[in-house]
Amino acid sequence: MSSEPLPFSPAPPVDTISLRFQELEDKVQRAGRHEDLSLLRHAFRFASEKHGPQKRKSGEPYLSHPLEVAHLLADNGLDLVSVCTGLLHDVVEDTRVTTKEIEKEFGPEIARCVDGVTKLSRLGYQSSEARQAENFRKMLLAMVEDIRVMLVKLADRLHNMRTLRFLSPEKQQEIARETVEIYAPIALRLGMGKVRSELEDLAFCYLEPDMYREITRQIESRREASEEFLAGIKETVGKNLAEAGVETRIEGRIKRAYSIHQKLKRQGIAIDEVYDLLALRIITDSVKNCYAALGVIHQQWRPVPGRIKDFIAMPRPNLYQSLHTSVITDQGQTFEVQIRTEEMHAMAEEGICSHWKYKEGRSGADMDDRRMAWLRQLVEWQREVKDSSDFLSTLKIDLYPEEVYVFTPKGKLVVLPRGATPIDFAYGIHTEVGHTCVGAKVSSRIVPLKYQLRNGDIIEIITQQGNQPSPDWLSLVKTSRARNKIKQWLNAHRRQKAEEIGQKLLEKEARRLKIPMKKISAEAVRQICQDYGCSQPPDLFAALGYGRYSARAIAAKLAGGEAADGAAAENSQTASAKPAPVEPGALVVKGVDDILVYRARCCSPIRGEPIVGYVTRGKGVAVHSKNCPNVQNLMYEAERRIDVAWAQAEETTYRTRLQIFVDDRPGILNDLTGILSGESVNIVAVESRSDRTSPALIELRLEIRDVGQLERVMAAMRRIPDVREVTRSYRA
Repeated sequence: MSSEPLPFSPAPPVDTISLRFQELEDKVQRAGRHEDLSLLRHAFRFASEKHGPQKRKSGEPYLSHPLEVAHLLADNGLDLVSVCTGLLHDVVEDTRVTTKEIEKEFGPEIARCVDGVTKLSRLGYQSSEARQAENFRKMLLAMVEDIRVMLVKLADRLHNMRTLRFLSPEKQQEIARETVEIYAPIALRLGMGKVRSELEDLAFCYLEPDMYREITRQIESRREASEEFLAGIKETVGKNLAEAGVETRIEGRIKRAYSIHQKLKRQGIAIDEVYDLLALRIITDSVKNCYAALGVIHQQWRPVPGRIKDFIAMPRPNLYQSLHTSVITDQGQTFEVQIRTEEMHAMAEEGICSHWKYKEGRSGADMDDRRMAWLRQLVEWQREVKDSSDFLSTLKIDLYPEEVYVFTPKGKLVVLPRGATPIDFAYGIHTEVGHTCVGAKVSSRIVPLKYQLRNGDIIEIITQQGNQPSPDWLSLVKTSRARNKIKQWLNAHRRQKAEEIGQKLLEKEARRLKIPMKKISAEAVRQICQDYGCSQPPDLFAALGYGRYSARAIAAKLAGGEAADGAAAENSQTASAKPAPVEPGALVVKGVDDILVYRARCCSPIRGEPIVGYVTRGKGVAVHSKNCPNVQNLMYEAERRIDVAWAQAEETTYRTRLQIFVDDRPGILNDLTGILSGESVNIVAVESRSDRTSPALIELRLEIRDVGQLERVMAAMRRIPDVREVTRSYRA
């Protein structure tokens, strides 16, 4: 990381703690709720005493952090319980205080909120991924009971991101990635636009500092001209709206760095081609005047086709409402216009905080509010996911969708992620409708199951009794509900089939060894199950059916070892006939020594990156990168998943592919190969394609030592002028 200052101010110095608390008191008082501030003072004294001499990585008193979190909560207009929780949110996690002590001192409401924010102990979890998954699961469940848990957590994360520069580069990357993948999408789902924007931009400057600085440089180089253009447009719009009798206030804005980066990466365009780089926000007093203002704008400038969006008539799931249009001036300059009422604007900026309310004496957001429906549904689906990696991956999918709006034949609106198919729609109606789905009609036209739904489609699902889900559906669906239901069905039926196959294989080997199965004692079977880590015979049969163990070896053990030597010899011959692993000894299966392990060709994992093993039938264990697109489709059979790890470091290389999208110019390939030469990376093959109308594509097949070297190479390539994107290719 560069030592160049990042775009946020430092936390308060040591001698401002008391002053900052006084400011917090004044802020809470000005909120006008006439609450007894003795509870706030008690929380401050308690936190001050318990955190005592603790310091942050910056060297400041630890108390400065919960105090700033409390300020953020007060700025959002939250109640006294939330602000006190902000002051106390770390005392259980970072001191010897227990939740029971918090309840005794501050009551059950604050204790529940503090407990919801507190992370689980590191003890009792086999991996950091499992602990992270359970922390998020706990937080989501607490969030359903009281949304203030998440509001405190978002304030906590926002202040941590503002002071992230004091941590190590590795920790900065880890926290920034978690922020952009989990916390920013949650803020978006809660409608908290300002918090989401700041979290994304702060994370961006740590995750891709060079790209952040380049986009910021381009924004700043245009700032004077952009502000001059916006000022002129505001004057013109204000005059036209006044003449039309539409009362408004108008704001101008330049698109955020992270948002620009996402658009450039997604569409493969230059910053000059971003339609909504500049935007006007027109805020008026009624819905009627919103549409009147839209008419005035379209009379003045030509709208860009396909860029008009009516989120007033069809609000987003987080209840965001606004009219969006992009227009083009006579000089060819494009800009976006957002039109909304004051209430809609408050909802867009502050989300659920703008609707904070009390109901029947109970503080907190009304859980019957429509804006929380997505959360209850999300938690319901995630409860069905037991595996940690599955939980995290499906959580990220659920938090990130770009919505598509479709309808049932009776006119009911259904919101699904962009790219969703009729299968997603069917499972959204009912599990059995999903299981028996064979096709769909979209606006009375029959479409295949892989059809991607579009805004305004009217969907009718065609079902057929006896139809069953297919594993191929996993590559088509976008919703975690559909994915989980398909996985559950496949697991149940594949497990049953595996048990039958395993039992038949064992009986066949027993007959070959002349072992009467009826005479084998239950104790002998239990002992075999224990030896192979299975709790009962059906588990052992299933493992045999999946190809995890040798039926011949188990039959020999059941025979009391008489045929063990012969079986071992035969197993040895069979093993020697199998193809050798790609890198002998580079990969190991945890707890198993005598099993063939090889790198999957689709992703060719590289030493150092997270990996997962998948037991294939008759070919040993295929090892995939956890980022491999095929992993989600393969890993629905939990029985065939197996823990694998990289063995001790050794001098070897791993083949991988890179895809580089560039603006075609002389010498760019030389620039790319120069980086590879500097890193002593061998080039196996080079392919390039260019049609002069879109970015050129260069594909490189390389031999890489480890994932660290790969990341250095990709980062260096991204810094080359005219390189738009560098990605790893996951294909055989």
